[in-house]
Amino acid sequence: MEKVGFITMIILFLIVLAMSAYLIAISPGKPIPLRGHDGKTIAGSLSEKVFIEVQGIRQGMFIQSTNTDNPVLLFLHGGPGMPEYFLTRDYPTGLEEDFTVCWWDQRGAGLSYDTSIPPETMTAEQYVKDTIAITNYLRDRFCKGKIYLMGHSWGSYIGLLTARAAPELYHAYIAIAQISHQLASENLTYQYMLEKYREQNNYPMVRKLEKSPVTMTLPLPEPYMRIRDKAMHNLGIGTTHDMKSVIRGIFIASLLNREYTIQEKVHIWRGKKFSKSFHLWDTMQAMDFSYELTEVRMPVYFLHGIYDHTVSFTEAKSYFEKLKAPTKGFYSFEHSAHSPIFEEPDKVRHILTENVLLGITPLAD
Repeated sequence: MEKVGFITMIILFLIVLAMSAYLIAISPGKPIPLRGHDGKTIAGSLSEKVFIEVQGIRQGMFIQSTNTDNPVLLFLHGGPGMPEYFLTRDYPTGLEEDFTVCWWDQRGAGLSYDTSIPPETMTAEQYVKDTIAITNYLRDRFCKGKIYLMGHSWGSYIGLLTARAAPELYHAYIAIAQISHQLASENLTYQYMLEKYREQNNYPMVRKLEKSPVTMTLPLPEPYMRIRDKAMHNLGIGTTHDMKSVIRGIFIASLLNREYTIQEKVHIWRGKKFSKSFHLWDTMQAMDFSYELTEVRMPVYFLHGIYDHTVSFTEAKSYFEKLKAPTKGFYSFEHSAHSPIFEEPDKVRHILTENVLLGITPLAD
């Protein structure tokens, strides 16, 4: 019996060793060159990982472009604390063909994770200052008077605050799954999930949800938060409409990305936990933009998946109708949940090139 246990330990050790060796082998941490259809690196293209000091903290980003004369686009990822660049391996966006795209890992996240970050700087106000600093770095480096700002989910919260604070720096603000009043969104989603799971006769999930009712108070119940992502993804209303597992769709995807080192991959998940510990989530949840931010002095475009219940489609549409801006556009994505940029990238690019870059007011969605 002891011999069987020893052999099992040896086998497990060898499996762990093999997996570690494999992860090291696929984690060189170097950006992949942009290649054409012939497999050759595109002349004049850019694909790099950059670290700069931002407001006293070393922060990292990936920058990609087939032509650095193109307009510059700064992407603000979701979370808080959840970089998204690694998802482009499985969900290529093609944005680098139309823009010089900066995929910045925000303070405390991924490439920008650092245990020495002063806790008092982990605030929405500081994230706005960081965004403006990154913007000015990009403006100076690529000789642009203005750039484009795109925010996704949590990034749309910071993006809209930045658009209000410094509209003179941007040609336009593009929101993917715009936060409006996230606490109201969570309540709507909770009721939606209860109804759907009852229709499916999935009583184990119904009971779990019923034990953790969501109300208009913060923080949200911890038991609910533990099942929230799984419950959403099972219904196709999470990250993408077809992603049923966060483990397969996000965690494993982060491990398989070649452009992060092993340490940086660990930092992605340490940074997510680190960012969560500063109540940034609750701060975002409490904000009701429909009362607190009703006008932006720059063009604004909302892109939202109809299956998105991570951030309510109906809440975003309602807020958009109240928001004042010199040019506005709301675009519904019929095959998307929370991430149209990854789910329907061709439609996103068409909107950006045919409407946003031209500053055109679209027809009603």
